[in-house]
Amino acid sequence: MREPDSQAKARTPGTLRAILSWLIGGLTLGYPFLVWYSLDYFQPRTLALALAAIFLLRMLIKNPRANSNGPLLKLAPFCLLFLLLIALLNETRWLLGYPVLVSLLFFGVFAHSLLYPPTVVERLARLEDPDLPVKGVAYTRKVTWAWSVFFLCNAAVSQATVWYGDRWLWSFYNGGLFYVLMGLLMGVEMLIRRKVKASY
Repeated sequence: MREPDSQAKARTPGTLRAILSWLIGGLTLGYPFLVWYSLDYFQPRTLALALAAIFLLRMLIKNPRANSNGPLLKLAPFCLLFLLLIALLNETRWLLGYPVLVSLLFFGVFAHSLLYPPTVVERLARLEDPDLPVKGVAYTRKVTWAWSVFFLCNAAVSQATVWYGDRWLWSFYNGGLFYVLMGLLMGVEMLIRRKVKASY
């Protein structure tokens, strides 16, 4: 049976939003390789403004039903200001330092939640289990510590690749190896989490 035109039209914005979100997400993840390839043809200012436009577009098309009060949303203004600063200075090293800023901001969010609980990980855990026991809260605090250290270490390594001056190495680490390491940390944490949840 053919669905009414009104229902089809209602689904269209959501479908377009999903396609654009995936496309923009892919461009964001591929940022290091785009920079590595494009710096020979474009000025840092152009790339910074393009990334800022992509960032703004992603914010505009986000699902209106999504929770907009999450702590990670506070990172958006800092990222946009940094990109505008890059466009103003037009310096390659500042452009390459964008992943460093992002890691430091994530470190700041996770570390701040350790000082002023509930932690980021606890908030996420309570979405699945609102009645999180004391043992679960203690575990989420340890995981928050782990992510804090991870992002701080990543910021240091990422900055080292900027100082080293090899664009290919910078792209390889920030656009590839970083995501592998993050995936490994997530995988190990999931395995440990299962054992912890089984204990209570």
